[in-house]
Amino acid sequence: MTLQWTAVATFLYVEIGILLLLCIPFISATRWQSIFKLNIWNKLSPFWNKGFLTMIIVLIVLFLDAVREVKKYSGTEPGKDAKLNPNMYDHMHMKLFRAQRNLYISGFSLFLWLVMRRVITLINQLATAKNTTGALQTQAESANQAAKKYMEDNELLKQALEEGKGDQATAEGNELLRKELKKLKEELATSEDDLKKSQSEVEAMKRQSEGLTNEYDRLLLDHQELQNQIASGDKKDD
Repeated sequence: MTLQWTAVATFLYVEIGILLLLCIPFISATRWQSIFKLNIWNKLSPFWNKGFLTMIIVLIVLFLDAVREVKKYSGTEPGKDAKLNPNMYDHMHMKLFRAQRNLYISGFSLFLWLVMRRVITLINQLATAKNTTGALQTQAESANQAAKKYMEDNELLKQALEEGKGDQATAEGNELLRKELKKLKEELATSEDDLKKSQSEVEAMKRQSEGLTNEYDRLLLDHQELQNQIASGDKKDD
């Protein structure tokens, strides 16, 4: 392999290793988000988009070059010299195999580069949704407790009015409590709606993450088969 394709293959192995780390189940999305927020990543963030686009352009150029090489050697018909000289015929097949290998390496590298960015984005969104859901749950519980307290106070005032122990001031206070209770109920309903919405978003992201994990597992199997083909091809070259 030339230097450029060795670098691309190394880059592919690094991508696979990073994606395997991101798919480890016992590391939560919140923990990954805290890692992504380290100062070193904040310093590199201005260059991230430029580097991402640059790598995409480089991989696309290499992929197109590999496609050109595959077409070049696939369309070559063995001439009379190749038929008379078996070594020349084997040499052409070896070049075709290497072109196909370079095509797979560059294609998988480009695909995993896009997948890795998407996985990191989904992890950040999932961690943010979890934090928002926790805050909404706490807010809903606080509003529920306050509403129960005001309802208990309201019941006591109603009993006092029914027994004839209340006066006009008590009635006015009871009316204010009713208005406050109504307001708290509305806030509680709003908080519950926001909580349900956040939970549905979290479930949607979980399903999307599971689908991405299944697709990644399938990709790993395809990659393993490709590695086996490359290994067998290299043995034939030896």
